[in-house]
Amino acid sequence: MRKIKIALAVLLVLALTFTVFACKGGGDDDKKGLHVGILTTSGVDDGSFGQACYEGIQAFVKANPGTSVNDVKEDKFDRVVQAVAEIIADYDAMVMPGFQFAGAGKVADENPEKFFLLVDAYPKITDDGEEVQLDNVYAMMFKEEESGFFAGIAAAMHTKTNKVAVVNGIAFPSNVNYQWGFMSGVNYANKHYGTKAEVVELPAYAGTDVTGANVGGNYIGAFADQATGKIVGEALLAEGVDIMLVAAGDSGNGVFAAVKEAAEGNFVIGCDVDQYDDGDTGTRNIVLTSALKNMAPIVQAQLQKINDGTFKGENALLGAKEGGTGYVSAAGRHQLSEDALAKLAEVYELVKNGTIVPAANFNGHAPDNFPGL
Repeated sequence: MRKIKIALAVLLVLALTFTVFACKGGGDDDKKGLHVGILTTSGVDDGSFGQACYEGIQAFVKANPGTSVNDVKEDKFDRVVQAVAEIIADYDAMVMPGFQFAGAGKVADENPEKFFLLVDAYPKITDDGEEVQLDNVYAMMFKEEESGFFAGIAAAMHTKTNKVAVVNGIAFPSNVNYQWGFMSGVNYANKHYGTKAEVVELPAYAGTDVTGANVGGNYIGAFADQATGKIVGEALLAEGVDIMLVAAGDSGNGVFAAVKEAAEGNFVIGCDVDQYDDGDTGTRNIVLTSALKNMAPIVQAQLQKINDGTFKGENALLGAKEGGTGYVSAAGRHQLSEDALAKLAEVYELVKNGTIVPAANFNGHAPDNFPGL
């Protein structure tokens, strides 16, 4: 009987020991991982901007067991800041791609224990206030004019009709940067490589930038309107355009559809991410190359820093020098000629070292008058 009591006592001690250990969270498996939210206006399956950021989050989640992600779509631009405020309590970190999220800076300021990644915007505390830097916000903006510049050169060197165009969503600075960079690239190729390309603009779809200035171009007016995107694409094809840079989020899928239905020999240039797979149609592919903003690896890296406790708030401007911009040149992911690849590699280095500075919405240069032209 005494032996049974001793055995029971030992079992009781062991049970208490394991209970205490469990309550203390005895291993890494018990550690709660980051719960990341992504709020977009065009969706995480837009094949472009939102999807690139989402892929960066997914890569982070895959590399960090216990972490998770949830995507939320709010297509009303005037509600995005309110939407962030309504859902932030459910997340440790929030990723917000788009210029329209600048006002979410006030939500970040009111929630210092949360982390925020802004893409294409720097935070503002008030709607009409100046941009600020916050300790819990990593805000990245890109020199889209550089990627647009590479696209313009590619278009000018491959057009058969000598008519090219750029199609955008809304005339936010990032989109105007793509437009003016593209125009700069066409002008550079015409001057230095003997091309004779013309950039076609439809007056009915001219854009108005954030200052109220008319910037021309071909603006769909939304990032989630495939129907209008297709109309704009068809109108440009009717004007003889055979190559278009498409920087329009989900609206751009309408442009892709128009080009796929057109005769062989018409192409698009993808935007933000490698869109080659989106170009497949029957026995051909309509994607010439893609202009890149390397959002995915940067989003992944910043989430990792949050997870590791090394995060620092910053308002970053990323170009070729920082690995933020470029174009697709990987074998099997483009249809560029060897001559075009060689010339693009040449100008990439000139952009990277600052010899060429393509025109952008607010850098003081024009598409027909910029350093390096």
